Amino acid sequence: LAAGLLHKPKILFLDEPTVGVDPQSRNFIFENVQRLNQDGMTILYTTHYMEEAERLCHRVAIIDQGKIVALDTPHALIAMLGGGVIHIGLRESPNNVIEQVRTFGAVKTAQWADGKLAVQTHNVNAALVGVINAFNAANVPINSLEILEPNLESVFLHLTGKHLRD
Repeated sequence: LAAGLLHKPKILFLDEPTVGVDPQSRNFIFENVQRLNQDGMTILYTTHYMEEAERLCHRVAIIDQGKIVALDTPHALIAMLGGGVIHIGLRESPNNVIEQVRTFGAVKTAQWADGKLAVQTHNVNAALVGVINAFNAANVPINSLEILEPNLESVFLHLTGKHLRD
């Protein structure tokens, strides 16, 4: 990083600058990248760590097999997936409530497996209240609740596939 800044460039190219560094050094790099950008420097940042791109970048290009498959702001890329998933832990399958949940407009699907109801949504916030109210009205206790909202990594996997490649 220091060598790249010696001649005060207008554009700084950083190729995976945080690989193999400790958490303190990683945060130091993040803070300096953000400061340099705020000071007007354009930074081209390559990384395999989607949380870094989500945190640091104003625009993200997702590249798959040498081709740009998406280019937008992190927020817009994440919004492309929509919704998220609500995992509800229950003692047993309350089929009547599950059928009701499936009718909610913000719900894409509701699948029961292994003691959990996975509710795929168009909008987590819109679906959550209705889902909880449906279980309360049926006097079905909820043992656990987990909300998984999409992030840049889920967008990357959606666009490039989840399977390992040769």
